[in-house]
Amino acid sequence: MPADDGNGRFEDELIGLDPHDPETQAFAEHLDRMQRPNSKATVEGMLQGVDDFAQCANRTAGHRRVVVVLVVTLILVGVLFTVWNALAFVLDTFLR
Repeated sequence: MPADDGNGRFEDELIGLDPHDPETQAFAEHLDRMQRPNSKATVEGMLQGVDDFAQCANRTAGHRRVVVVLVVTLILVGVLFTVWNALAFVLDTFLR
């Protein structure tokens, strides 16, 4: 995303910064995410939150990366445990 999106929305915040600088562009993207009106109660809003998390996770390094991998692993283990229990319940119910 360019630092200035054409309509001057972040013009005041980016005064004196090079619009082609990657850090300036990242700051403009951060400002855009802060002002995004998506509700977290919609599917689109939830998926946007997952996308933001994934993009932030890809930029991390060191111990933060380990924490992100641990959180994602715990989420996947929880999902697999729930699916396994549901499948076991269904099979137990129908095969009795």
